[in-house]
Amino acid sequence: MFEGKRVGVVVPAYDEEELIGATIAGIPPLADRILVVDDASTDATSERALETGDPRVEVIRHERRGGVGAAILTGYRRALEEGLDLVVCMNGDNQMDAVELPGLLEPVVRGEVDYAKANRLASGQAWQLIPKWRFFGNAVLSMLTKVASGYWHVADSQTTYTVISREMLAQLDLDRVYTNYGFPNDMLVHLNVWKARVRDIPSRPVYGVGERSKMRYRHVVPRIAWLLLRGFFWRLWEKYVKRDFHPLVFFYLLGFLATLAGVLLGLVVVGYRIAGNSIPIATVVLVALLVLSGSQFTLFAMWFDMETNKDLR
Repeated sequence: MFEGKRVGVVVPAYDEEELIGATIAGIPPLADRILVVDDASTDATSERALETGDPRVEVIRHERRGGVGAAILTGYRRALEEGLDLVVCMNGDNQMDAVELPGLLEPVVRGEVDYAKANRLASGQAWQLIPKWRFFGNAVLSMLTKVASGYWHVADSQTTYTVISREMLAQLDLDRVYTNYGFPNDMLVHLNVWKARVRDIPSRPVYGVGERSKMRYRHVVPRIAWLLLRGFFWRLWEKYVKRDFHPLVFFYLLGFLATLAGVLLGLVVVGYRIAGNSIPIATVVLVALLVLSGSQFTLFAMWFDMETNKDLR
């Protein structure tokens, strides 16, 4: 229990037989239930989780691997069935400092926010502790997630160390949330549509505990970028057209069309010039006008989006 609320911890795990025991052992007594979701591991992850002897532990095993998001969603559904008030997510690789858990729970239990998440990038240690290629990949995806989700104040989009209230979790359409490595990014998009209040909590990066990253950013970044592009347009449609119309949709639309037209016309102009043809000055001015106006429309739309979502902190 935490301030009179029942707490459940969802632990997604895939081939974590070496670290799952330490992860469970580090979860403080305030957690009432520990839901370990074994995503069809090929090792003894389930057995090691049960061997801890912790009476709070329940192991749910997937017959087929669904991805980290699928494992978390399975845990979320089980937490809703049990009526848990606060649902935490901590990966099974022992990289999430359980000492920080009360700090994540406090703003949610007090009703200040609906979703609290760790932010490792806020720490001055992040650059030194996080492998450089992972730091860069995380920073790129965090920037894209700001635009797609509308949570411009949120960073470290890839962390799954989070706390969500039962009320908000019950509202979400969990069947629509992405089930693989893009889960935390897509989750933020869905939360924004439901106007969930989200807060970043500074967190200490934990590395060198024997973890083995299964994420390959050179493959994952393009995939998540495409996911975020789709999520961005879905959010605009759901939030600013279907549920409550906002003129920023027109600014985004005009911005995209003008920029696209300017770029395409610019490529044609460059092609003609390379071929030795002369280009009228009016055509060059038109290209510049389209690109500049498209950029301006897009920036205005982003500013409107920031203003609309500034209260969701």
